[in-house]
Amino acid sequence: MAVKRVPLKLKKGDTIAITAPARKVSKDELQNACTVFEQWGLKVLLHPKLFSECNQFAGEDSIRTEVFNDYLKNTDVKAIIAARGGFGSVRIIDRIDFSLLEKYPKWIIGYSDITVFHSHINRNFGLATIHATMPINMQPHNIDIESVDSLQKILMESEELNYTCKLHTLNRVGEAEGELVGGNLSVLYSLLGSSSDINTKGKILFIEDLDEYLYHIDRMIQALKRADKLSHIQALIVGGMSDMKDNAIPFGKSAEEIIKDAVAEYTYPVIFNFPAGHLSVNKALLFGGNYTIKCTTEQASLSLKPEILY
Repeated sequence: MAVKRVPLKLKKGDTIAITAPARKVSKDELQNACTVFEQWGLKVLLHPKLFSECNQFAGEDSIRTEVFNDYLKNTDVKAIIAARGGFGSVRIIDRIDFSLLEKYPKWIIGYSDITVFHSHINRNFGLATIHATMPINMQPHNIDIESVDSLQKILMESEELNYTCKLHTLNRVGEAEGELVGGNLSVLYSLLGSSSDINTKGKILFIEDLDEYLYHIDRMIQALKRADKLSHIQALIVGGMSDMKDNAIPFGKSAEEIIKDAVAEYTYPVIFNFPAGHLSVNKALLFGGNYTIKCTTEQASLSLKPEILY
């Protein structure tokens, strides 16, 4: 069963607010993203305390909480997008008044450390969120138009989303349907046993990660398996497993091989190398949307079922 509460599509004249729940960010780093959003016809809101600093964080925990809560209370704000990830969202998640989403449903957007918000909101409030590129990725020298366009489409335009990806030798063929959940593997692992712990039963699980040791990928995927997060899913989608590291004594398997072996006893379809996560192309995904997945020897695809939306 898919999440039934989905915020309204944004239209021209609506306001999107930029937040920084984790690592600090500068105004210059947001300038191009603001231009992009304005070209979409949106108004951009930057909180007076958005550019606060406290070591690596965008201000003390209380500041970052205040910024987020102010956006939730603001009825003009229809979407909140995280400027960047890093680390820090888990430090404020329990201070945020998400009950405001009951009164003022709005889009929450981001990836990486923002997985904390996706998982917490999905489990506790049943509201769809968007896993997508963030303003820090929209610098003039590295902006990926395909990623940005997919965010605009899911946020403002079509109710249909159809993605295909390059075949991977480790893919497991099959078809499935279910609600899409997930995010960054390291963050999901860190949330196990908490009130933000992800519910995967009967769902399609998406995972991705960056800059991890291979043995730690194995540790995390085994932890998810032991916590019964992998046995009752409908399908598994693996995005970018980027910039993996190894020890002096090699682990002996790639991140993809580690994951493949961990789910070898199950029969659901598995897609590797999906274009989302810490990659140059980071396709927007509707967490809480009902998707169909098809994986054959010739093609792997993921399609959003529009009839469950709006």
